[in-house]
Amino acid sequence: MVESLSNRDVPDRDALAPFEALLGPGGVLTDPSMTARYTRDQRDLMQGDTPAVLRPHSVAEVQALVGLARTHGFGLVPQGGNTGYVGGATPEPGRRQLVVSLERMTRIRAVDPLNFTLSCDAGTILADAQKAADADGLFLPLSLGSEGSCRLGGNLGTNAGGLQVLRYGMARDLVLGLEVVLPDGTLFSDMRTLRKNNIGYDLKQLFIGAEGTLGIITGVVLKLWPAQGQRATAWLELAEGAPIPEMAALVRRETSDLASTFELISASSLGLVTEMRGAETGLKAGPGGAVLLELTASSDRIPLDDVLMGCLETLMERGWVVDAVLAQSETQRRAFWAVRETIPEGEKHAGGSVKHDIAVPISRLTDFLDRAAALLAERLPGVRLSVYGHVGDGNLHYNLVVPAGHDRLAFTREIEQGFAHDLYAIALEYGGGYSAEYGIGRFKRDLLERYADPARLRLIETVKRGLDPDGIMNAGALV
Repeated sequence: MVESLSNRDVPDRDALAPFEALLGPGGVLTDPSMTARYTRDQRDLMQGDTPAVLRPHSVAEVQALVGLARTHGFGLVPQGGNTGYVGGATPEPGRRQLVVSLERMTRIRAVDPLNFTLSCDAGTILADAQKAADADGLFLPLSLGSEGSCRLGGNLGTNAGGLQVLRYGMARDLVLGLEVVLPDGTLFSDMRTLRKNNIGYDLKQLFIGAEGTLGIITGVVLKLWPAQGQRATAWLELAEGAPIPEMAALVRRETSDLASTFELISASSLGLVTEMRGAETGLKAGPGGAVLLELTASSDRIPLDDVLMGCLETLMERGWVVDAVLAQSETQRRAFWAVRETIPEGEKHAGGSVKHDIAVPISRLTDFLDRAAALLAERLPGVRLSVYGHVGDGNLHYNLVVPAGHDRLAFTREIEQGFAHDLYAIALEYGGGYSAEYGIGRFKRDLLERYADPARLRLIETVKRGLDPDGIMNAGALV
């Protein structure tokens, strides 16, 4: 394993010289003032350490640096935009791990408007990939709050979800082809653009969601859709006891599955945004919270506003929605979305939060929320709750705001050692899970070991040993 490799008595300065010769000027960062942003996780929960950050330009350089790492006893931690929430891209102190950042590998390799595919380097920023598709009248549906800084390699390594999973699926559902440098330095290249491909095992799926523990993703072929030229967006104020699963199902039926977004926003989460801004948002939550609903279509022939209005009328007739505001312009639509996307910042402004990224089957969402609310009232009365998320696909961000006067890290440890396990137990009882879109990383590894089926753990370990017997790839993350 990496620990045995790292015992070799080789001064890091001398061992890094071959990497500098390989990667050239700017390719190896060692100054702590330059490496600091690569060694601390997004949530400031972990301070890592690295002898150097490697910044290759090409796939060939990635292959070569993997070979050098093996020779000189270094571990490797692949890193995208370092926007993850579970410490999966943070090098651990004492492990002698080099960060491999693909931030200089950002080439758009090809856009095929007739095949509806985009091929690009894994270091491409998600927003840049979206723009490349848009330039050819196409649409890449993967969309995250961090899309201006997260990179495709990280999105695939964590199997990112995001705002439009309801209609288009997770990151793994959008991938047709993949290119990966394996732990022995060889290249697995499966950059095919085929829609139908049944040639044996679908090996690319091994690396999606593997968090860089099986290899370094260097290239990807993504599915695209026709550009969504029409949007109809509404902010719904929910009645008390509004049945979220029934609402989501009705919306899908009544809109012929044109709904791309169904986002639940609690009154408490909306309040955090208002407090941070120091002014009203112009939007309200009903007794049951609010939903941001958006329909999209590629054809102007579809009367999207009429479809949305008809759906809203049905929701109101059933008493589930007490009021609704329809966006009358792109500016107003963006204002709706700004509220939704500012919730994490609102939590931070209030003192931070303990985040629980939970998924349950959509049909059990209301059951979960009711049970979790009762648990919170019993165990942590007075603690402020912020609940929001992509409930159209069963994903809830169930976050506890750090009480005033409490140390954020101490409160986080307290919750994670007690209340969180009872919360996860409820989710698991309903067939859910404790990681919907961020992965396992370093922060949730104990949860995987605690809750995963033993057969699943054995398979994970078998795959890891088979592809990375020396454990040089992201040791400490996931497994």
